[in-house]
Amino acid sequence: MRTPEVFLLDADRVVRYWGRIDDQYGIGFLRPKATERDLAAALEEVLAGKTVSKPVTQAPGCFIGRVKPEAKTGEITYSKHIAPLLQAHCAECHHPGEIGPFSLTSYEETIGWTDTIAEVIRDHRMPPWHADPHYGKFANDPHLTEAERKLMLDWIENGAPQGDPKDLPKPVEYVQGWRIPKPDLVLSIPRVFQVPATGDVPYEFIVVDPGFTEDKWVKAAEIVPGNRAVVHHVLVFVQPPGTGGHDKYGGFAANWLAGNVPGARPMILPEGTAKRIPAGSRLLFQMHYTTNGRPQTDQTRIGLVFADPKTVKKEVSAEMAANPRIRIPANAADHLEEADQVIEQDSLLLTMTPHTHLRGKTFKYVAYYPDGKEEILLDVPRYDFNWQNTYVLAEPKLLPAGTRIHILAHYNNSKSNPSNPNPTSEVRWGDQTWEEMLIGYFDLVPVNQDLQKEPLPVSNYVHKEGPALDAKLKGLAQHAIESDEAFAAFAKAVNKALPQVDRVCVTDYSGGQLKVERANYCGSVKSEFALAGFQHDGRVMALGHFALIGGFQSLPDLKKARGGDMMMISKFLGSSVHVPIVIEGGKPGTINFWSKEPKAFPKETNDLLNAIAEAVVSRK
Repeated sequence: MRTPEVFLLDADRVVRYWGRIDDQYGIGFLRPKATERDLAAALEEVLAGKTVSKPVTQAPGCFIGRVKPEAKTGEITYSKHIAPLLQAHCAECHHPGEIGPFSLTSYEETIGWTDTIAEVIRDHRMPPWHADPHYGKFANDPHLTEAERKLMLDWIENGAPQGDPKDLPKPVEYVQGWRIPKPDLVLSIPRVFQVPATGDVPYEFIVVDPGFTEDKWVKAAEIVPGNRAVVHHVLVFVQPPGTGGHDKYGGFAANWLAGNVPGARPMILPEGTAKRIPAGSRLLFQMHYTTNGRPQTDQTRIGLVFADPKTVKKEVSAEMAANPRIRIPANAADHLEEADQVIEQDSLLLTMTPHTHLRGKTFKYVAYYPDGKEEILLDVPRYDFNWQNTYVLAEPKLLPAGTRIHILAHYNNSKSNPSNPNPTSEVRWGDQTWEEMLIGYFDLVPVNQDLQKEPLPVSNYVHKEGPALDAKLKGLAQHAIESDEAFAAFAKAVNKALPQVDRVCVTDYSGGQLKVERANYCGSVKSEFALAGFQHDGRVMALGHFALIGGFQSLPDLKKARGGDMMMISKFLGSSVHVPIVIEGGKPGTINFWSKEPKAFPKETNDLLNAIAEAVVSRK
């Protein structure tokens, strides 16, 4: 028997149905909602006096743990042969407090799960590793060899004898709380996030400002979910200060710092290397929550271990090949999309992290070298969104300047993919799981770099107080978002200080929506568009993009700006400035200054606009 598995008895205590509740959950997939309600259908038929049309179904899940009373034979024993394998390949996740649903650190804990262990080993589901072993050698490869698989299965087949406890390996002492060295800094998302009992939860973006006044070099990082039951994965990105210019992929994803996905190990970089967080940067948490039938809460945190700059010789850069123009046709079972990235200088490849969403089927990295040779660096023939591994090379791979990294991913957008949210729709690029992505992340270090001999320029970011604001304007700014009336008074004062400002608004990006929190037309322009309370899909709005990249933006000609919001507002406004802010609870947002005139905001106004925005969010 498995869990969960149900039996339905009629009034005469005859079993009329045996199997699953419905088909929403399966081995390696989660449908957005059930398509077959087997138990409900059986109940309706029994109550109607009918024969159950489908009396037996296969229930997915673990076998109910129990010790079977059978003879234990053979020379393969837990103490001598199996315990070392479990320590090496399984117990890192299967020990108390970790993500494994049961512990495998003792014979007593293991013996009841032999049926489940045998099944997942035969199916190659555990340990979770999806790379083809013919390509690349990886330091974090947990998979069992064929000889090890046979040893485990023979042990179970022979009744799983314990053997002599004197043969047991020395117990592993698992770190409580952190798997990295003691963090120098721990940052939590600033609010306890409320996860509903049911339904889809759009990716939540939460900003944390660590207040770095100098560059920080990170040699280890670990993300610890506050509630593993509902946190599917977390990605943390860096929002550098300054203009936050548009990277070539049109988003924030290039500034990747660290991630946490089921089964992943923390980021621990090789000695003498580190990732740099520029002074003045904020951290952007991308949270993917999944509901589990009960209301839940979460407050995820990240721990950072800093390297002494005097010990860092090479900067690790998180690079990627990506294709934001993917288009996956409806009902396509094997659709190919590709991306490229050229290596600009001789580099050492450290890691590779494939990323697609629910329709991802296969993923491959191929290197095309300048001498004409090609090499498969990583082949993932069965990509699984639920196990987004980072593949850490056992030895760094030299990529000469001019090497082209080619990414190939196949997608299954058909009914044969049980995780597919909707096979009848064309799918394009988007952050949400029901959309798709094609990103091949990889970590590099320059071969010829020695930061001890040639240090990088220190970040020129210095927090400036900006020009002193008029006392009245500053006071109104500090209370601006408390009410519509307070915001109207604030906007009027802004217009007095900068007469070219015709409209001021505060927007944020939360729950996948761009929302106008406060807005006022303080100049001669009047419009009903985007007043306070306005909400729209944030993915198609430029203001949502600005909030996520977290940089100062100046748009001298709104008619040339991209985004659904800019298209609408350019009909009656000419130029704008957008200053990134963090709204209470860590919501990324912007305060936006608009003018009916093009080129209304010369560089000379930037410091004043920054100072006004800072005053708006300075009052806690």
